[in-house]
Amino acid sequence: MLILRHGNQTGQGWPLSRTTPLIIGRHDECHVTLPDRQVSRNHARIFWDGFGYAIEDLGSKNGTHVNGVDIADAPHSLSDGDEVQIALRFKMAFVDDEATTPLTLDTPESEEEVGSGLRIEEETRQVWLNGTLLDPPLSLHQYRLLSALWHEGGGVMTREQIVQAVWPETSGDGVSKQAIDALVRRLRERLNEHDDRDDYIITVRGHGFRLENP
Repeated sequence: MLILRHGNQTGQGWPLSRTTPLIIGRHDECHVTLPDRQVSRNHARIFWDGFGYAIEDLGSKNGTHVNGVDIADAPHSLSDGDEVQIALRFKMAFVDDEATTPLTLDTPESEEEVGSGLRIEEETRQVWLNGTLLDPPLSLHQYRLLSALWHEGGGVMTREQIVQAVWPETSGDGVSKQAIDALVRRLRERLNEHDDRDDYIITVRGHGFRLENP
């Protein structure tokens, strides 16, 4: 796990995968999206190097540090408890899979415990679909959209409400209808990776969108 210790999303956690590198950056398609101008669009990545997890700076403008050491020159192997600092703005803790997992990161042990359909664990920003954890995690904007629809309990969200929920830092300025539609399409594609049904997110013509969760 990678857990945010300092920053505007403190307490969030992201599971790591041996098959898919975790990309950290400002771009909303990064697995860990940090919406701050000091963070580069694609800032750093964490990956499995065959022996353990390592972190690599992706040519960022303001640097990546591990325990206070700049790692710009080469990938750096991570150990349990290491502090990763992104652009001197965000501090994260690396929790090794051999370490004791914090209680807030406990996950269900079986599909029966999770049930069918979607499940969101807000403390860790994890999304489960039919008992399977979405890996890699949703981008920040994808997660915000899904969470907002989830909290509506099947009710319709207008495009204006979606903009407020997904892009609160913009006050709605510059967010087009096409941007909303593109985000909905990408979220549908991510959900379809784990479920053949394509009607989790329903378009209500002339009104907005709603979540259909069995």
